[in-house]
Amino acid sequence: MESFVTSDGLRLKYVVDDFTDPWRKADTLLLVHAAMGSSRRFYAWVPHLAREFRVVRFDMRGHGESDPHGPEPITFERLVQDVVELLDHLGVARVHIAGSSAGAYISQGFTSRYPMRVATLGCFAATPGMKTGNVDYAAWVARIARDGIATFLRETIKDRVDVERAPPGFIDWFVTEAARTSIDTLARFVPLMASQDLSPQLATIRCPVLAVAPGGDPLHTVEEYRALQRIVPNCEFVVLEDMPHNITDTAPDRCAEELLRFLRAHVRA
Repeated sequence: MESFVTSDGLRLKYVVDDFTDPWRKADTLLLVHAAMGSSRRFYAWVPHLAREFRVVRFDMRGHGESDPHGPEPITFERLVQDVVELLDHLGVARVHIAGSSAGAYISQGFTSRYPMRVATLGCFAATPGMKTGNVDYAAWVARIARDGIATFLRETIKDRVDVERAPPGFIDWFVTEAARTSIDTLARFVPLMASQDLSPQLATIRCPVLAVAPGGDPLHTVEEYRALQRIVPNCEFVVLEDMPHNITDTAPDRCAEELLRFLRAHVRA
């Protein structure tokens, strides 16, 4: 993995997957992972996307191989600033950005604050902000602190994964990957994300937006997800019927194909 140092001194890791034709300048697509995730969770997306786009995947602070956040509080503005600084480091003036769950909220925040730097926005399993739902995230944090991430995920796995259709070994891999995130990171990251209602900012977004919702998610209803379509002026809304929350992990090919279709419709020739 490659890395860069943020303005507050953390080393964040990232991967660039670029299999585009070397004689043309390809657009950059940034993928932002969910809480308890990392760049590795987009592994299955790369074959679909990297032939036509320069795909960048990074580990958010406190996740994956990136440095943990310091003792000061994590702020939403700092998470958005990490995206800004990564793109500056890469020399990318304008980007396609897509995020999963919490990563989609950060992508929404970046798009609303830096509209001239965003060509398109993709939101997977994301409402207009975690504050708008009815999930008891404080109870999540308490359970994780008491039992650990792996136990929490195994006990709630049916909220996230279609266990009947999951291939052998997938759930163990998913839990192991998520458990690499420190409990201290989640104890600060989850309450921060749960406090965000991005609805006012989202109404200012004018770039094309794709919103893909899990139709069988016990964490949010389809109508809660559909709020994005009502708020954002240029939003295409897709439902993956009967799917639980983690569609980007359990249906990676379908999600990547939906994103590629959307990008092809809106990318400048």
